[in-house]
Amino acid sequence: QVQLVESGGGLVQAGGSLRLSCAAAGRAFSSYAMGWFRQAPGKEREFVGVINWSGGSTYYADSVLGRFTISRENAKNTVYLQMNSLKPEDTAVYYCAAGRYYGLRELGSYDYWGQGTQVTVSS
Repeated sequence: QVQLVESGGGLVQAGGSLRLSCAAAGRAFSSYAMGWFRQAPGKEREFVGVINWSGGSTYYADSVLGRFTISRENAKNTVYLQMNSLKPEDTAVYYCAAGRYYGLRELGSYDYWGQGTQVTVSS
């Protein structure tokens, strides 16, 4: 069992930056791939990116490639999402999720989810 808690969301102007954190409690955090997803109002939850268990590999959705960076500190049981050059269309609730396998975009591939943190980008 893994419990995930996101933090760091807020209101930011377009072009600004935010860093989200996802703190994990429970067993074997370092054995999980960690994904980030987001859900805008009226839309389905979508894949943002994922990092493998060691932090050595990352994979991003085209919409955030070059602007967002995922990293992790296994010693702190924490994964991060650094978001730069934010756009109004990045406004959403952001979720972290833990999964057994790296590189997967499907929601059903992840076993544990956080409660989400709101990111709002004003124009």
